[in-house]
Amino acid sequence: MTAAQAPARAALTEDGAAEPVVSLRGAAVRAGGRTLWSGVDLEVGAGEFVAVLGPNGVGKSTLVKVLLGVQAPAAGEVRVLGARPGRAGALVGYLPQRRSFDASLRLRGEDVVRLGWDGDRWGLPLPSFLPGRPGGRARAAARRVAEVIGLVGAEAYAHRPIGQCSGGEQQRLLIAQALVRRPRLLLLDEPLDSLDLPNQAAIAALIGRICREEGVSVVMVAHDVNPILSRLDRVVYLAEGGAVAGRPAEVITSATLSRLYATSVEVLTTSDGRLVVVGQPEAPARHVDRHADGHAPAHTPARPASPGTPSARAVPGPRPSGDRHGEERRADG
Repeated sequence: MTAAQAPARAALTEDGAAEPVVSLRGAAVRAGGRTLWSGVDLEVGAGEFVAVLGPNGVGKSTLVKVLLGVQAPAAGEVRVLGARPGRAGALVGYLPQRRSFDASLRLRGEDVVRLGWDGDRWGLPLPSFLPGRPGGRARAAARRVAEVIGLVGAEAYAHRPIGQCSGGEQQRLLIAQALVRRPRLLLLDEPLDSLDLPNQAAIAALIGRICREEGVSVVMVAHDVNPILSRLDRVVYLAEGGAVAGRPAEVITSATLSRLYATSVEVLTTSDGRLVVVGQPEAPARHVDRHADGHAPAHTPARPASPGTPSARAVPGPRPSGDRHGEERRADG
């Protein structure tokens, strides 16, 4: 195993125990005059895979913003890699909600990955052949870009313009971009959104392998837990104002979700092993844009659906197959 392939080392506390990569204690967030969620207690260890679940508009993306240090918690304590959020720098990789690339964009996939290495620097790098420029940094960057492209299995199309890659191919390249600086924590905001089912399965398998082989902790916002369920260590389930965290078998149950939503909720298992939640409340009507967690004014919550009605859905909400933005739906080769 090379140094680049070795899992990231966990920091140790004073008593020699491994320090959590992420720690939330009694955390809460307010936005628009209301509490999005509160009472969140969570620890994420090295190499653990955690999903953030819940219906639209409950603040799933806001939790990612808190971990990034973009939004401060209203209560409680939040630590990322032993420090306040926003202090870890390149040790935190981030993949925002799905971006679409114009088909005419000529930027190559490997160039998109390289932006994760030095895209935050001003100006153009000096050529390595100039006097006093040994080119070591450029060679190290090229090696690392090639490594992460290989890690995500994108060698066959990394040289192509990003706009000509399929949705699944683009997502692999963007994950490589987030990994290029060897982060210890990877924050993914709906990475399966707009992908067809084969690509959802492929990207979920890739993320699980990154956790297992690279020792990178992953916190991932998801609408449907089923593609990643078998790979999860913990889940955080958010509701209107409340939250519950724990192992999937402890959280995604009829008793736990009924208590969280204060209404009758049933969790059913289909013949193929998928989970379906029946009776989960609908998303609040005020959330016209489901990506605008926490930015709309206060409202009266939508009336919960009754068990057995058409509100039955795969955990935690229905997602269309294919690409809602009208991009091609090719399977990832």
